[in-house]
Amino acid sequence: MFGYIAPVLSVLDEDQKRRYRSVYCGVCHELRGLSGAAGRSLLSNDLTFLAILLNSLYEPESDTREARCAVHPLRSHSFQVSAMTRYAAEMNILLSWYKFRDQWMDDRTLCGQAGQRWLREKAAEISLRHPVQARAVENALSELWATEKQDNPSVDLLCNLSGAMLGAVFVPDPEDLWAEELCAVGAGLGRFVYWMDAWEDYDADMRKHRFNPLVALHTRPDYEAFCRQAMELFLSEAAAHFEILPLEKDLDLLRNVLYSGVWQRYRALNHAERGTDGVPDQ
Repeated sequence: MFGYIAPVLSVLDEDQKRRYRSVYCGVCHELRGLSGAAGRSLLSNDLTFLAILLNSLYEPESDTREARCAVHPLRSHSFQVSAMTRYAAEMNILLSWYKFRDQWMDDRTLCGQAGQRWLREKAAEISLRHPVQARAVENALSELWATEKQDNPSVDLLCNLSGAMLGAVFVPDPEDLWAEELCAVGAGLGRFVYWMDAWEDYDADMRKHRFNPLVALHTRPDYEAFCRQAMELFLSEAAAHFEILPLEKDLDLLRNVLYSGVWQRYRALNHAERGTDGVPDQ
């Protein structure tokens, strides 16, 4: 979906890598079961992080299985499924449907049109199973898209709407004891993702005359430092609530993503363009 909430694989040990891949493949197999073989194209690291986080928090019953697939056709591989990998896959489909809808509304792309038709029925089923999340996502994204069409919209408001959307997705049970903390983790990440996406796409958006929420800020002499500080603030908010959660299983793996993995794209772009990553060591 977003592409930023991913682990730094190079610093994980082999056991952690196997663990991550087992959940990643588990979400993938859940997507296939929900929306057919093509559903695997929707798979994201972002929702894999959510599945690992929820598995660690709730410790649901899980099932480890072996299978071959199009990606691993010659050798079977193990993967783990649970109620939380299922939930992550459902949210993956719901967010993908809205992404296709946005593409169709903005650019009338064939991809957007086809994606909407493909996932419409499944997204409707998921909305019935998870009405609170679906309603929150719908409200946040509808307001975000409308706000983006205004003259000089507030980037803070847009980030907050993105945070409200992802915050809702991070809560499988709104009545649960840990719902508030999970929502805050998702909200911080949602704000970060929106700003990071705008920062990364700025030059391309200007070339293609597309909306970018950072236009009004780009003339600041401290633009780069200001953007970095804003993203650090959003992540610190997510991390503060993350550390409150009673997590033990896969804690090092989750911290790898939250404290370092989310900066990978930023580091790579800064290194390529400026010869430095611009981010303090984590």
